[in-house]
Amino acid sequence: MAPYGHVLSDHHTQSWSGTLPRLILGLAASFGLLLFSLDSASGMEKHSRSQASHPAGSSSHSLPWKRIPAHSILLKELRSGRILFEHDVEKRLSPASLTKIMSALIILEKGRLDDLATVSKNAARAPKTHLRLKVGEVFRLGDLLKAMMMVSANDACLAAVEHVGGDEEQFVTLMNAKAVALGLADTHFSNGCGFDGPEHYSTAEDLATLSEVAMRNTVFRALVKEEREIITPISGYRAYVLHNTNRLLGRVPGVEGVKTGFTSKAGRCLIAKVSQNGSDLLLVILNSNRRWNTARSLIDYGFRLTNTAQQPPALHRGIATHRIANQ
Repeated sequence: MAPYGHVLSDHHTQSWSGTLPRLILGLAASFGLLLFSLDSASGMEKHSRSQASHPAGSSSHSLPWKRIPAHSILLKELRSGRILFEHDVEKRLSPASLTKIMSALIILEKGRLDDLATVSKNAARAPKTHLRLKVGEVFRLGDLLKAMMMVSANDACLAAVEHVGGDEEQFVTLMNAKAVALGLADTHFSNGCGFDGPEHYSTAEDLATLSEVAMRNTVFRALVKEEREIITPISGYRAYVLHNTNRLLGRVPGVEGVKTGFTSKAGRCLIAKVSQNGSDLLLVILNSNRRWNTARSLIDYGFRLTNTAQQPPALHRGIATHRIANQ
Protein backbone atom coordinates (compact mmCIF):
# COMPACT_ATOMS: atom_id res chain seq x y z
CA MET A 1 0.00 0.00 0.00
CA ALA A 2 1.30 3.39 -0.91
CA PRO A 3 1.92 5.92 1.85
CA TYR A 4 -0.90 8.33 2.67
CA GLY A 5 1.18 11.31 1.70
CA HIS A 6 1.79 9.90 -1.79
CA VAL A 7 -1.92 9.23 -2.40
CA LEU A 8 -2.82 12.78 -1.30
CA SER A 9 -0.29 14.29 -3.69
CA ASP A 10 -1.59 12.21 -6.62
CA HIS A 11 -5.18 13.21 -5.87
CA HIS A 12 -4.27 16.92 -6.02
CA THR A 13 -2.45 16.43 -9.31
CA GLN A 14 -5.48 14.78 -10.91
CA SER A 15 -7.85 17.44 -9.49
CA TRP A 16 -5.68 20.31 -10.79
CA SER A 17 -5.29 18.74 -14.21
CA GLY A 18 -9.09 18.65 -14.55
CA THR A 19 -9.66 22.10 -13.11
CA LEU A 20 -7.11 23.96 -15.24
CA PRO A 21 -8.82 23.39 -18.63
CA ARG A 22 -12.18 24.32 -17.13
CA LEU A 23 -10.68 27.49 -15.70
CA ILE A 24 -9.16 28.43 -19.06
CA LEU A 25 -12.44 27.75 -20.85
CA GLY A 26 -14.33 29.83 -18.29
CA LEU A 27 -11.98 32.77 -18.68
CA ALA A 28 -12.21 32.57 -22.48
CA ALA A 29 -15.99 32.49 -22.33
CA SER A 30 -16.08 35.48 -20.00
CA PHE A 31 -13.70 37.42 -22.25
CA GLY A 32 -15.82 36.59 -25.31
CA LEU A 33 -18.95 37.73 -23.50
CA LEU A 34 -17.22 40.99 -22.58
CA LEU A 35 -16.23 41.61 -26.21
CA PHE A 36 -19.77 40.82 -27.37
CA SER A 37 -21.20 43.25 -24.81
CA LEU A 38 -18.82 46.00 -25.88
CA ASP A 39 -19.59 45.38 -29.55
CA SER A 40 -23.33 45.40 -28.85
CA ALA A 41 -23.04 48.65 -26.92
CA SER A 42 -21.08 50.20 -29.76
CA GLY A 43 -23.70 49.05 -32.25
CA MET A 44 -26.47 50.46 -30.11
CA GLU A 45 -24.64 53.78 -29.89
CA LYS A 46 -24.23 53.92 -33.68
CA HIS A 47 -27.86 52.99 -34.09
CA SER A 48 -29.01 55.70 -31.69
CA ARG A 49 -27.01 58.30 -33.58
CA SER A 50 -28.86 57.46 -36.78
CA GLN A 51 -32.23 57.74 -35.10
CA ALA A 52 -34.26 60.92 -34.82
CA SER A 53 -34.71 62.32 -31.37
CA HIS A 54 -35.93 65.44 -29.69
CA PRO A 55 -35.64 66.97 -26.25
CA ALA A 56 -37.60 65.33 -23.49
CA GLY A 57 -40.58 67.30 -22.32
CA SER A 58 -44.18 67.05 -21.34
CA SER A 59 -46.63 65.13 -23.49
CA SER A 60 -47.83 68.42 -24.96
CA HIS A 61 -44.46 68.73 -26.69
CA SER A 62 -44.69 65.43 -28.55
CA LEU A 63 -44.91 65.08 -32.32
CA PRO A 64 -47.89 63.28 -33.88
CA TRP A 65 -45.87 60.60 -35.69
CA LYS A 66 -45.18 56.94 -35.19
CA ARG A 67 -42.66 57.04 -38.01
CA ILE A 68 -40.59 59.92 -39.33
CA PRO A 69 -42.30 61.30 -42.46
CA ALA A 70 -39.08 62.36 -44.26
CA HIS A 71 -35.63 61.06 -45.09
CA SER A 72 -33.96 63.97 -43.33
CA ILE A 73 -35.18 66.76 -41.03
CA LEU A 74 -33.50 69.65 -39.22
CA LEU A 75 -35.34 72.13 -37.02
CA LYS A 76 -33.30 74.96 -35.52
CA GLU A 77 -33.96 78.03 -33.40
CA LEU A 78 -31.79 80.65 -35.08
CA ARG A 79 -31.33 83.19 -32.30
CA SER A 80 -29.92 80.67 -29.85
CA GLY A 81 -28.55 78.22 -32.41
CA ARG A 82 -30.39 75.46 -30.54
CA ILE A 83 -31.27 72.31 -32.48
CA LEU A 84 -34.86 71.35 -31.62
CA PHE A 85 -35.18 68.26 -33.79
CA GLU A 86 -32.93 66.36 -36.16
CA HIS A 87 -32.96 63.19 -38.19
CA ASP A 88 -30.17 62.03 -40.53
CA VAL A 89 -28.99 65.63 -41.00
CA GLU A 90 -25.62 64.51 -42.40
CA LYS A 91 -27.09 62.14 -44.98
CA ARG A 92 -26.28 63.13 -48.56
CA LEU A 93 -29.46 63.48 -50.60
CA SER A 94 -30.63 65.07 -53.83
CA PRO A 95 -31.61 68.67 -53.00
CA ALA A 96 -33.84 69.27 -56.06
CA SER A 97 -34.66 72.97 -56.51
CA LEU A 98 -33.28 73.85 -53.09
CA THR A 99 -30.16 74.08 -55.26
CA LYS A 100 -31.50 77.39 -56.52
CA ILE A 101 -30.70 78.99 -53.15
CA MET A 102 -27.01 78.68 -53.98
CA SER A 103 -27.65 79.77 -57.57
CA ALA A 104 -29.47 82.87 -56.32
CA LEU A 105 -26.56 83.73 -54.01
CA ILE A 106 -24.09 83.54 -56.92
CA ILE A 107 -26.39 85.60 -59.15
CA LEU A 108 -26.72 88.28 -56.47
CA GLU A 109 -22.95 88.35 -55.89
CA LYS A 110 -21.78 88.23 -59.52
CA GLY A 111 -24.64 89.83 -61.47
CA ARG A 112 -26.66 93.04 -61.47
CA LEU A 113 -30.43 92.91 -61.17
CA ASP A 114 -30.89 95.43 -63.99
CA ASP A 115 -28.77 93.39 -66.40
CA LEU A 116 -30.60 92.27 -69.54
CA ALA A 117 -30.45 88.51 -70.13
CA THR A 118 -31.51 86.77 -73.34
CA VAL A 119 -33.24 83.38 -73.22
CA SER A 120 -31.10 80.90 -75.17
CA LYS A 121 -32.32 77.83 -77.01
CA ASN A 122 -30.83 75.69 -74.23
CA ALA A 123 -32.69 77.65 -71.54
CA ALA A 124 -35.99 77.59 -73.43
CA ARG A 125 -35.75 73.77 -73.63
CA ALA A 126 -35.30 73.34 -69.87
CA PRO A 127 -37.31 70.33 -68.63
CA LYS A 128 -39.78 69.90 -65.78
CA THR A 129 -41.03 73.10 -64.17
CA HIS A 130 -40.84 76.04 -66.56
CA LEU A 131 -42.65 79.18 -67.70
CA ARG A 132 -42.36 78.30 -71.40
CA LEU A 133 -40.10 81.25 -72.10
CA LYS A 134 -39.43 81.89 -75.76
CA VAL A 135 -36.01 81.80 -77.41
CA GLY A 136 -34.71 85.32 -77.81
CA GLU A 137 -36.91 86.90 -75.11
CA VAL A 138 -34.99 89.43 -73.04
CA PHE A 139 -35.62 89.82 -69.30
CA ARG A 140 -34.13 91.81 -66.48
CA LEU A 141 -31.92 89.50 -64.45
CA GLY A 142 -33.93 90.40 -61.33
CA ASP A 143 -37.14 89.12 -62.97
CA LEU A 144 -35.49 85.83 -63.93
CA LEU A 145 -34.39 85.53 -60.30
CA LYS A 146 -37.98 86.00 -59.15
CA ALA A 147 -39.20 83.27 -61.50
CA MET A 148 -36.57 80.73 -60.46
CA MET A 149 -37.07 81.32 -56.73
CA MET A 150 -40.84 81.73 -56.55
CA VAL A 151 -42.00 79.05 -58.99
CA SER A 152 -38.74 77.11 -59.56
CA ALA A 153 -38.85 77.88 -63.28
CA ASN A 154 -35.92 76.02 -64.81
CA ASP A 155 -35.97 77.99 -68.06
CA ALA A 156 -35.64 81.24 -66.12
CA CYS A 157 -32.96 79.64 -63.95
CA LEU A 158 -30.85 78.50 -66.91
CA ALA A 159 -31.19 81.88 -68.62
CA ALA A 160 -29.93 83.60 -65.46
CA VAL A 161 -27.17 81.06 -64.89
CA GLU A 162 -25.89 81.35 -68.46
CA HIS A 163 -25.93 85.14 -68.30
CA VAL A 164 -23.94 85.36 -65.08
CA GLY A 165 -21.57 82.44 -65.63
CA GLY A 166 -21.11 82.61 -69.39
CA ASP A 167 -22.34 79.04 -69.49
CA GLU A 168 -23.73 76.59 -66.94
CA GLU A 169 -20.45 74.74 -66.44
CA GLN A 170 -18.60 77.86 -65.38
CA PHE A 171 -21.49 78.88 -63.15
CA VAL A 172 -21.44 75.49 -61.40
CA THR A 173 -17.72 76.02 -60.72
CA LEU A 174 -18.67 79.22 -58.88
CA MET A 175 -21.33 77.33 -56.92
CA ASN A 176 -18.92 74.64 -55.75
CA ALA A 177 -16.28 77.23 -54.84
CA LYS A 178 -18.88 79.02 -52.71
CA ALA A 179 -19.86 75.72 -51.04
CA VAL A 180 -16.20 75.18 -50.09
CA ALA A 181 -15.91 78.75 -48.80
CA LEU A 182 -18.97 78.25 -46.59
CA GLY A 183 -17.63 74.97 -45.22
CA LEU A 184 -20.36 72.83 -46.80
CA ALA A 185 -18.30 69.64 -46.76
CA ASP A 186 -21.17 67.36 -47.82
CA THR A 187 -22.43 69.47 -50.71
CA HIS A 188 -21.53 69.27 -54.39
CA PHE A 189 -23.34 70.62 -57.45
CA SER A 190 -23.29 69.38 -61.03
CA ASN A 191 -25.93 71.78 -62.41
CA GLY A 192 -27.39 75.16 -61.56
CA CYS A 193 -31.08 74.34 -61.16
CA GLY A 194 -31.36 71.13 -59.15
CA PHE A 195 -31.65 68.26 -61.62
CA ASP A 196 -30.79 64.84 -60.18
CA GLY A 197 -27.28 63.48 -60.71
CA PRO A 198 -24.77 61.24 -58.92
CA GLU A 199 -22.51 64.24 -58.21
CA HIS A 200 -25.32 66.56 -57.19
CA TYR A 201 -26.06 66.29 -53.47
CA SER A 202 -26.31 68.08 -50.16
CA THR A 203 -27.46 67.49 -46.59
CA ALA A 204 -30.06 69.06 -44.32
CA GLU A 205 -27.24 70.41 -42.18
CA ASP A 206 -25.45 72.06 -45.11
CA LEU A 207 -28.69 73.42 -46.59
CA ALA A 208 -29.58 75.00 -43.25
CA THR A 209 -26.20 76.76 -43.18
CA LEU A 210 -26.64 77.88 -46.79
CA SER A 211 -30.13 79.21 -46.05
CA GLU A 212 -28.92 81.19 -43.05
CA VAL A 213 -26.29 82.86 -45.23
CA ALA A 214 -28.80 83.57 -48.02
CA MET A 215 -31.35 85.09 -45.65
CA ARG A 216 -28.79 87.68 -44.58
CA ASN A 217 -29.01 89.13 -48.09
CA THR A 218 -31.76 91.76 -48.10
CA VAL A 219 -32.75 91.19 -51.76
CA PHE A 220 -32.95 87.43 -51.29
CA ARG A 221 -34.91 87.77 -48.05
CA ALA A 222 -37.47 90.11 -49.63
CA LEU A 223 -37.84 87.93 -52.72
CA VAL A 224 -38.55 84.56 -51.11
CA LYS A 225 -41.45 85.82 -49.01
CA GLU A 226 -43.39 87.29 -51.97
CA GLU A 227 -46.58 85.33 -52.67
CA ARG A 228 -47.33 86.74 -56.13
CA GLU A 229 -45.45 88.66 -58.83
CA ILE A 230 -45.78 89.54 -62.51
CA ILE A 231 -42.80 89.72 -64.85
CA THR A 232 -42.72 90.94 -68.44
CA PRO A 233 -39.92 90.59 -70.99
CA ILE A 234 -38.25 93.77 -72.17
CA SER A 235 -38.66 92.56 -75.74
CA GLY A 236 -42.41 91.95 -75.66
CA TYR A 237 -45.77 92.40 -73.97
CA ARG A 238 -46.49 88.89 -72.72
CA ALA A 239 -46.81 88.86 -68.93
CA TYR A 240 -45.90 85.89 -66.75
CA VAL A 241 -47.75 85.54 -63.45
CA LEU A 242 -45.77 83.98 -60.62
CA HIS A 243 -47.47 82.28 -57.66
CA ASN A 244 -45.04 81.18 -54.97
CA THR A 245 -44.95 77.39 -54.59
CA ASN A 246 -44.43 77.71 -50.82
CA ARG A 247 -47.92 76.91 -49.47
CA LEU A 248 -46.97 78.04 -45.98
CA LEU A 249 -46.82 81.68 -47.08
CA GLY A 250 -49.97 83.49 -46.04
CA ARG A 251 -51.26 80.40 -44.25
CA VAL A 252 -48.88 80.03 -41.31
CA PRO A 253 -48.17 83.23 -39.35
CA GLY A 254 -44.60 84.46 -39.56
CA VAL A 255 -43.45 82.44 -42.59
CA GLU A 256 -40.74 84.33 -44.49
CA GLY A 257 -39.74 81.80 -47.19
CA VAL A 258 -37.57 80.01 -48.18
CA LYS A 259 -37.79 77.41 -51.00
CA THR A 260 -39.54 74.28 -52.23
CA GLY A 261 -38.14 71.50 -54.38
CA PHE A 262 -39.17 68.28 -56.07
CA THR A 263 -37.73 65.61 -58.35
CA SER A 264 -38.49 61.91 -58.60
CA LYS A 265 -35.27 61.07 -56.74
CA ALA A 266 -35.27 63.93 -54.24
CA GLY A 267 -38.96 63.65 -53.38
CA ARG A 268 -40.74 66.67 -51.96
CA CYS A 269 -38.42 69.06 -50.15
CA LEU A 270 -38.86 72.28 -48.21
CA ILE A 271 -36.85 74.91 -46.39
CA ALA A 272 -38.93 77.30 -44.29
CA LYS A 273 -38.03 80.29 -42.14
CA VAL A 274 -40.67 81.27 -39.56
CA SER A 275 -40.67 84.08 -36.97
CA GLN A 276 -43.13 84.31 -34.08
CA ASN A 277 -43.02 85.93 -30.64
CA GLY A 278 -39.32 86.70 -30.76
CA SER A 279 -38.28 83.24 -31.95
CA ASP A 280 -36.92 82.41 -35.41
CA LEU A 281 -37.19 78.85 -36.65
CA LEU A 282 -35.41 77.36 -39.65
CA LEU A 283 -36.81 74.07 -40.93
CA VAL A 284 -35.29 71.75 -43.54
CA ILE A 285 -37.29 68.76 -44.80
CA LEU A 286 -35.82 66.44 -47.43
CA ASN A 287 -37.79 63.77 -49.28
CA SER A 288 -41.20 63.75 -47.62
CA ASN A 289 -44.47 62.58 -49.13
CA ARG A 290 -46.39 64.98 -46.89
CA ARG A 291 -44.13 67.96 -46.44
CA TRP A 292 -46.86 70.50 -45.62
CA ASN A 293 -48.41 68.53 -42.75
CA THR A 294 -44.93 67.61 -41.56
CA ALA A 295 -43.85 71.26 -41.69
CA ARG A 296 -46.87 72.46 -39.76
CA SER A 297 -46.33 69.83 -37.06
CA LEU A 298 -42.66 70.73 -36.68
CA ILE A 299 -43.28 74.48 -36.66
CA ASP A 300 -45.96 74.09 -34.00
CA TYR A 301 -43.68 71.79 -32.02
CA GLY A 302 -40.75 74.20 -32.30
CA PHE A 303 -42.69 77.19 -31.02
CA ARG A 304 -44.16 75.17 -28.15
CA LEU A 305 -40.62 74.37 -27.07
CA THR A 306 -39.25 77.89 -27.46
CA ASN A 307 -42.25 79.48 -25.75
CA THR A 308 -42.01 77.23 -22.70
CA ALA A 309 -40.90 79.25 -19.70
CA GLN A 310 -38.42 76.62 -18.59
CA GLN A 311 -36.86 75.24 -21.77
CA PRO A 312 -35.56 71.68 -21.79
CA PRO A 313 -31.85 71.17 -22.58
CA ALA A 314 -30.81 71.34 -26.23
CA LEU A 315 -30.51 68.11 -28.17
CA HIS A 316 -27.03 66.70 -28.52
CA ARG A 317 -26.49 64.45 -31.50
CA GLY A 318 -26.15 60.83 -30.44
CA ILE A 319 -28.02 61.24 -27.14
CA ALA A 320 -31.55 60.19 -27.94
CA THR A 321 -34.06 61.33 -25.36
CA HIS A 322 -36.94 60.05 -27.45
CA ARG A 323 -36.57 57.57 -30.28
CA ILE A 324 -38.86 57.27 -33.28
CA ALA A 325 -38.59 54.28 -35.61
CA ASN A 326 -37.47 54.89 -39.18
CA GLN A 327 -40.15 54.95 -41.84
